[in-house]
Amino acid sequence: MTRIALFGAGGKMGTRLTRNLLKTDFDVAHVELSPEGQQRLKDDFAVTCVAPDEAIIGADVVVLAVPDAVIGKVASLVVPKLASGTVVICLDPAAPHAGHLPPRDDIAYFVTHPCHPGLFRNEDSEAGRRDFFGGVAAPQGIVNALMQGSEAQYALGDAVARAIFAPVARSHRVTVEHMAYLEPGLTETVCASLVTVLREAMEEVIRRGIDRDCAREFLLGHMSVLTAVMFDEIPGKFSEACEKAIEFGKPMLMRDDWKKVFEPEEIRASIVRIT
Repeated sequence: MTRIALFGAGGKMGTRLTRNLLKTDFDVAHVELSPEGQQRLKDDFAVTCVAPDEAIIGADVVVLAVPDAVIGKVASLVVPKLASGTVVICLDPAAPHAGHLPPRDDIAYFVTHPCHPGLFRNEDSEAGRRDFFGGVAAPQGIVNALMQGSEAQYALGDAVARAIFAPVARSHRVTVEHMAYLEPGLTETVCASLVTVLREAMEEVIRRGIDRDCAREFLLGHMSVLTAVMFDEIPGKFSEACEKAIEFGKPMLMRDDWKKVFEPEEIRASIVRIT
């Protein structure tokens, strides 16, 4: 039986992982230092936490479900004590890409991150329709990277990733560098910024006298159809009026050189800020 040491088990992400791992045959040792997190695990899952040194005894896999800003500190305390061959799993590429993982040639470093359920999906259940984050009822993709290690260790990491983010529809393999282009580059720097602007734009038209329910329904409905056309979910194209609005609107909203956010030095700078 594969033994997993789950660090940060009672945190925001850790409780999601705990819930799914309890549905598997993995032998899981839960590590949570905060009293609040420990109580949450006991109340919600009847789980009792163990000390870090106890958790890693015989562990085949160590999952670091802790914030990016402290992964380096946690890893520096844990990694030197691990047995040779252990697979260390990080849930975000930021800290690994920034070089915050201690050097050890005899263990594997594996990075995984969920895609989250997509915009265009047909779910049979209400739970699936309301599962926006994933890991509950709606299938999602995951993205994996083997920073160092063997193919057998990659397979073990992928198996754990499929379990913690279940149900998983697809597993994509990339490099750590490419994962950093996806996050923070594509999803946080670009997508989250633009979504924030959309919300601010809605609030602006509400400030100018439009009813909130009207503005929200109008914006979200147009977001749905415009996104479906742009990402080839449905046939069609934007109207001439819409194309003209984009021609004049995009330069007002976007700098000409905005794609420099994907330059390696910009990605590294973003990661430094995160970690």
